[in-house]
Amino acid sequence: MKNSVVFPSNNLALAGIVFTPDDHIDGRLPAVVISHPGGGVKEQSPSVYAERLARAGFATLVFDAANQGESEGEPRGMENPFQRAEDIKSAVSYLTTRDDIDPDRIGALGICASGGYVPYAAQTDHRIKSVATVSAVDMGSVIREGLGRTQDPAVLKALLDQAGAARTEEARGAAPRLVGWIPDNAEELLETGTRQFRETFEFYCTSRGHHPRAVQGWVLRSVDLLAQYDSYAMIELISPRPLLMIAGSEAESAYFSREAIEQAAEPKELVVIDGATHIDLYDKDEYVTPAVAKLTEFFGRHLVG
Repeated sequence: MKNSVVFPSNNLALAGIVFTPDDHIDGRLPAVVISHPGGGVKEQSPSVYAERLARAGFATLVFDAANQGESEGEPRGMENPFQRAEDIKSAVSYLTTRDDIDPDRIGALGICASGGYVPYAAQTDHRIKSVATVSAVDMGSVIREGLGRTQDPAVLKALLDQAGAARTEEARGAAPRLVGWIPDNAEELLETGTRQFRETFEFYCTSRGHHPRAVQGWVLRSVDLLAQYDSYAMIELISPRPLLMIAGSEAESAYFSREAIEQAAEPKELVVIDGATHIDLYDKDEYVTPAVAKLTEFFGRHLVG
């Protein structure tokens, strides 16, 4: 079963969907908050995982971040990592108010960029009893260093200059400057782009994963917020709560999960899905199935007992 819900985050109304097991009649359920990738929306990969975890006996909540999807917030497309973390904490707060949820058995799962935002939020929110990620990415590192850490330092300097100029333009009445998550000339770049770029295009821009509210562009001045954000700087604070990070063996982003696990304190576990790329874990059944099996075991052990 699924129902649309609305809950507040910093006085903004966030749009969400709650999934519950079809056979649930009464009693309080363990629950998992699931947060979406950058540029994504709740109806995409979060719902893929939410539906399967609900079938396994969990209540699950997916939601659109503030300024994105169906949620409130201006300017549209703002990618504020600190607000994203607040949204996750607010989702937990909402679940604690529901009579069908056990407030002492709430976990969280972050996908892609939210694989950074969820651990970041959980570091200081002890209500999140177990933490998991799929295809985790630290957006702060991506902005500062590029994916794979091959970016020339001059790129960040130029981006920060542009972000400052954009703030000045907005102060003078101009509309926020937007940058496409996927550039307008993406089809021309498919032959020269990285595998992750090609797969991101395939997921978001074809019938495979396209959603009209997804990947509409992000506000340029998000750069100066993302540049000072570090997903895993205090990841050891999650302990003694458990941490699970799932990555594909072929994912160009897998180093984020490996390094975060190295930094984290016990209990912690890295699971590598053989043959999977970063985007494969969004929706491809042959890779999602083992990932969900591991998540079911993990949340079952730590939220159900």
